[in-house]
Amino acid sequence: MGISYSTARYLAPASFLYDFAAQQYGLFSKPNMQDIHDQNLSFWSPRPEFIGAFFFPQQFIQLYWLYKLYRAEGSKEDIQEMTSYAPFYALGNICIGTWMFFWNSNRLDISNIFVCVNSFAQLYYLATSLKPMRTNSTPSILTHIVAKTFAGIGVLDFLHNTAAGYFVGQSPSLAVKVLTGVGFAGLAGTSDWIFGGCLVYDLIALTVGQRELNKDWSNLLGAYAVGTAAIVGLRNWARPPYVKDSADYLPVTQQDAN
Repeated sequence: MGISYSTARYLAPASFLYDFAAQQYGLFSKPNMQDIHDQNLSFWSPRPEFIGAFFFPQQFIQLYWLYKLYRAEGSKEDIQEMTSYAPFYALGNICIGTWMFFWNSNRLDISNIFVCVNSFAQLYYLATSLKPMRTNSTPSILTHIVAKTFAGIGVLDFLHNTAAGYFVGQSPSLAVKVLTGVGFAGLAGTSDWIFGGCLVYDLIALTVGQRELNKDWSNLLGAYAVGTAAIVGLRNWARPPYVKDSADYLPVTQQDAN
């Protein structure tokens, strides 16, 4: 999904504006986003305020990253890293912006298609394309924050919309409980502090959201949050995920090969 820098510097901001405009529609239309949420509660329904609290500061980080991308600030490696992520970033914004129209129309089966495309695309990029964060590079740090928070909230979006679209009013089966625990533990085992922190945040949002619907399930989700935090902490203590500069990439690659 490679694109040129000249395309990335305009595509990424345009996609941000599209998503931002769609979110405003979702907030102020009738019914609004929360109205649809409240009508379609299920076993993966989070507390909706957690989603808003996540997106608000993330918008400012995205704007700073877009500024760096548009101005081509940083080294050649920085520009390449930002350009590499730009098509996935744009795809995510387009998917979530379009998702909004189907969500607010209560067509959650269709909206879930856009959620799935975004969530799995972001996870795919993290798994296959994103190099280690260079802590001496602001563009690299920003790219990691934007990509990993996009993927992190994408996990919650996928769970939320899937349950709301197909399992309204249902309690979690044993399979759902097991898959939730195994899924988060598996992702945590490969996560750095940023993405891992998002996973813990997702579970806390689910824990609070389920408190009045199913207390036992809420307690189990809370235990999953603690366990996920422990896995992320141990994994990153044993294998620090970041490098100082690009010269450190070679030793990291050599370690991976051993």
